[in-house]
Amino acid sequence: MYAYIDGKLVFKSPAFVVIDAGGVGYHINISLNTFSKLGNAERCKLFTWLHVKEDAHTLYGFAEEGERRLFLHLISVSGIGPNTGRMMLSSITAEEIQNAIISGNVALIQRIKGIGPKSAQRLILELQDKLRKDGTATLGSTPVNVTIKDEALSALVMLGFARQAAEKVLDQELNKNNGDLTVEQLIKFALKNL
Repeated sequence: MYAYIDGKLVFKSPAFVVIDAGGVGYHINISLNTFSKLGNAERCKLFTWLHVKEDAHTLYGFAEEGERRLFLHLISVSGIGPNTGRMMLSSITAEEIQNAIISGNVALIQRIKGIGPKSAQRLILELQDKLRKDGTATLGSTPVNVTIKDEALSALVMLGFARQAAEKVLDQELNKNNGDLTVEQLIKFALKNL
């Protein structure tokens, strides 16, 4: 619902911040990594994710888009909720988490408070291929082709096409056109071939 919130930093603690944006104070839960990246700034922009439950709407904020993307991968795993995901991002850096999952380093993941051996193995099992395939797309700077492909793939999946079939067609179109396509062009070409 909220992609990011940009405004005046009214209050900052290691667990949450309050950002005044347009006269509304947003209470946003953050990780220690995000806390350290905020420094002493008076204004800040946090990439957000809204967790909606029956009894609460909770905002989580991240200093970088890559950290938010990794957080969303983490909470997609059964047994890992938003608070555990935030705890993981507070314990070690997002890069260390991603590298540990890709390399299958169960011991490092297990050292995080609240993560037992089964949860660590489940994280690796479910996310290793996704994160390896994404490569730097999750944390580092993203090549244009990856971003365009991801946006097009997301749109096609939302339209009801099978993920694997859509991905195959998108790869073919990107290779045919040397990656010189906009998202709209890529989707149009893919729709003709699906």
